[in-house]
Amino acid sequence: MQRRLCSAILFLEAIVLGLSVIVLVQSKDLTTTQALWIGLGLSGACVLVAGLLRKPWAYVLGWLIQAGALALGVYTPAMVVLGAIFALLWFTAYRLGRTIDRDKAAAA
Repeated sequence: MQRRLCSAILFLEAIVLGLSVIVLVQSKDLTTTQALWIGLGLSGACVLVAGLLRKPWAYVLGWLIQAGALALGVYTPAMVVLGAIFALLWFTAYRLGRTIDRDKAAAA
């Protein structure tokens, strides 16, 4: 269940980070190429990590993606809010999924 919940969050975050390119391109601090690399890179990382969640170390990469989404707030203040929301969703999916998996294992 943890893997399912966390991968769902990462897929939703991939969409948001992909759409953030539109706002990042308008930033005066970034070139268009940099905005594309950052936004689409993080979006692609979300999809990649969602597929790797069978491995325990992939959850660490998920946390790093959350930090990256928050760091986008340097260029776009709205990403601080969205990054915080997704970090909270990631934390909730991580903890709740782990609790459900543990309870299922105890019941079996």
